[in-house]
Amino acid sequence: MYKAVLMVLCAASPGTLAAQDVQPRVYTPAPVGVNAISLNYAFSTGRVLFDKTIPVENVEGDIHSISAAYSRTLDVFGLSGRVDIGVPFVIGDWTGEVQRIGTAISRRGFGDPLARFSLFLIGAPALTRAEFAQFRPKTVVGATVRVRVPLGQYDAERLINLGSNRWAFSPQIGVSQVAGNFLLEAYVATWFFTDNTAALGTSTFSQNPLFVIQVHAAYVFRQVFWLAISSRQSLGGATSLDGGEDTNREANNRIGLTLGIPIAPRYSLRLVATTGLITSIGNDYNTLSMTWQVAF
Repeated sequence: MYKAVLMVLCAASPGTLAAQDVQPRVYTPAPVGVNAISLNYAFSTGRVLFDKTIPVENVEGDIHSISAAYSRTLDVFGLSGRVDIGVPFVIGDWTGEVQRIGTAISRRGFGDPLARFSLFLIGAPALTRAEFAQFRPKTVVGATVRVRVPLGQYDAERLINLGSNRWAFSPQIGVSQVAGNFLLEAYVATWFFTDNTAALGTSTFSQNPLFVIQVHAAYVFRQVFWLAISSRQSLGGATSLDGGEDTNREANNRIGLTLGIPIAPRYSLRLVATTGLITSIGNDYNTLSMTWQVAF
């Protein structure tokens, strides 16, 4: 029974939250040579859903995450690119019933860092700040590679960990289209996972590729602030333990609202609210987050 529980908890651990977000305006270009530092606070609360055959019920969690990130825009052979890296610190508390016996768990520590490289393939050439001031993007096509590095807190004897003890890689391609004050976007990505060979001590936890589709529609108000509505659909990602039968396939959908507010020429604030519209397995959290960013 504990191995069955582990298969869900590994796939739904706090270390996977970075892979489950909704992110509008990923392919919004910027001039080359811009640095940015971001500080993010996020609060997630809700349920963890298990397969009906597993005698674990009423599992709920409250997770606080504080993340710091650095990004820089690049000139990559005449194309505009961007590199980002972020590190989360997580405080989480969970309660639930295992075979109708109540239990509670708390965790404090660093989660897995996430690195991202984006390249604008069409519609956003590498431009200086002076050139970019005259640039009006229309259709932009970009590609992204994300890597989650297994450096977060992990104990092989624990069912719930802040790190995943496995690498995760995600290639993504996306397109954005400006139409007046509207910005329409769509991304398609796949997450690939290495095995966690120290699950529940000595077991090997495996997960099949997880397919993700994101769609976003944003509106810019008087060139000052913007509001986006988003949908994220994830499919697949079945899990197995020690080469056993594949289980726990996802068919989850999240929706979100994002508000971007410029505070000053170099400072901005982003407010995000997301919730699970459909959740078949894993995290069913409601999340509120706030990101402060300075560019230089």
